Amino acid sequence: MSYITTKNSYITVNGNQIAYREVGKGKSDLPLVMLVHLAATLDNWDPKLLDLISEKHHVIVLDLPGVGASEGKVADTIPGMAVQTIEIIRALGYDKINLLGLSMGGMIAQEIIRANNQLVHRLILAGTAPRGGMEVDKVTGKTFKFMIKAAIKKVDPKRYIFYNHDEEGGREAEKVLNRMGERSKAFTDKEMNVPGFLTQLKAIKRWGKSEKDDLQYITQPTLIVNGDHDMQVPTVNSYHMNDKITDSSVIIYPNAGHGSIFQYAEVFSQELINFLGE
Repeated sequence: MSYITTKNSYITVNGNQIAYREVGKGKSDLPLVMLVHLAATLDNWDPKLLDLISEKHHVIVLDLPGVGASEGKVADTIPGMAVQTIEIIRALGYDKINLLGLSMGGMIAQEIIRANNQLVHRLILAGTAPRGGMEVDKVTGKTFKFMIKAAIKKVDPKRYIFYNHDEEGGREAEKVLNRMGERSKAFTDKEMNVPGFLTQLKAIKRWGKSEKDDLQYITQPTLIVNGDHDMQVPTVNSYHMNDKITDSSVIIYPNAGHGSIFQYAEVFSQELINFLGE
């Protein structure tokens, strides 16, 4: 089944209905749990990327509490979001997973491992940064700046947050956004609410202003991925994480920004499948 026609499933966690989707069930021994970026719901995953990954792996994507169709409140800290994620994973019946985090999702992924190192077998950090990383505390200002630019141009804010601002970046953004737009209303998630979005921004800023992290607690094999021109979370953070995480490797895609894993869906999906199969 294609991700574009996969409906929400629900599980009750701490009295709240939590929305999730899964594809490729039975394709791998461990599920790959994927955590999405700021202000995103289940509809903001590139369906092409998820279809490619799910050819070989069982994939689970989540709406954390207060996000999309999930009940509850958005946690006001990144570690709090990590605790919520662990509770959902446990409720789904898993005590071992592979874990991918994109942008804010990558920040949450790091805190998941800090809280429970034994839960994650292999880790993928995409378009993200360590706690206290370069310009993480500036994400709020950048987000609003790009949103204003998008409003003036009458385009989706992801056009400028995730892709280069030149003509080539525009073409790449259009490809991905068109793929996401193929989902019919019968299969859509609820949109992100404004209070939850603002709470996420505050959590990221607080995490960015916190003490710099040495990442020595991450002992899992780790794949770090980004574009060579990430304006939202500067690419240099990917190199810093690679230096600090002992068992890690880094892939930097050319002429790409914050959304490199969507822009390079075919190449990245193969790199990811190879990494998980090692």
